[in-house]
Amino acid sequence: MSKVKYYYDPDTLSYRKIEPKKSKKYRNLFFFILGSALFGLLGLIVLLNTSWLNTPKELSLDREVRNYELQFEILTKKMEQMEQVLANIEDRDNNIYRLYFEANPIPEEQRKAGFGGINRYKSLEGFNNSEIITNATQRLDIIQKQMVIQSKSLDEIAKLAEEKEKLLAAIPAIQPVRNEDLTRMASGYGWRSDPFTKARKMHWGMDFTAPRGVPIYATGDGVVKRADNRSSGYGKHIRIDHGYGYMSLYAHLSKYNVTKGQKVKRGDLIGFVGNTGRSEAPHLHYEVFKDKERINPINFYYGSLTAEEFENMLKFANQENQSLD
Repeated sequence: MSKVKYYYDPDTLSYRKIEPKKSKKYRNLFFFILGSALFGLLGLIVLLNTSWLNTPKELSLDREVRNYELQFEILTKKMEQMEQVLANIEDRDNNIYRLYFEANPIPEEQRKAGFGGINRYKSLEGFNNSEIITNATQRLDIIQKQMVIQSKSLDEIAKLAEEKEKLLAAIPAIQPVRNEDLTRMASGYGWRSDPFTKARKMHWGMDFTAPRGVPIYATGDGVVKRADNRSSGYGKHIRIDHGYGYMSLYAHLSKYNVTKGQKVKRGDLIGFVGNTGRSEAPHLHYEVFKDKERINPINFYYGSLTAEEFENMLKFANQENQSLD
């Protein structure tokens, strides 16, 4: 109840009630309503920014959002780990695998390239966490692209490794006659004295002295191109095409163990030592061709000789003695 105020009237010698003006009443009422409204608005703002008035559904949604944020942090850490592992694989791929197989490294800009053209992430815009979601999606897309590039690179490396394995198997890499079957290594590649004319001439292969009938083995994988005696001076001889530009020749045989067109593996028995053709004594004359040019066979015995055996062979092969053919 509002207080009633009075004043003393000297004229009437009595107290009179003070009547407030209507304008003041209205003004006071206005300020009261304005103050109440501002206070109510402030209280509403405070309540809306606290969990005091949240419904169970809102609380559940809030927990779900926090759970998503946690999962997002875990996903980000996993992406960082994936990027580190992928970077390590890419480094080994460029600097070990591709280098070993003589393949060009994949440029960094090709591995890390983004996606041009239209905005691929337009549908992710307009949300509270759009920037975070867009960045994460971009990272995942780039990782996926890098993995595709790396997968194709490893497929290429596997193919190159298979070809390398075939090449290594094809190169004439062993001695055609076993050491225990040899009488001696008679003559090597180079200038030698002809056994018939005694003139100094180029000897294009190596002569392995051995008894007639000693086994002769293919020095690398390949296909028999010739097994006949229709080449002057060689007598019965075999030629094996190893591919990759390599061919080996085995001359003065007593008989064959293969036929033309037959596929052979390194170490297969292909014939036997003889004395056919232009030959002074039973032995095997052995030649190696690379791109149709004769090369020194002694450089290809890494597959069957020890270091000591190779050193002894090298010493005998370099002696300018008389050849046997």
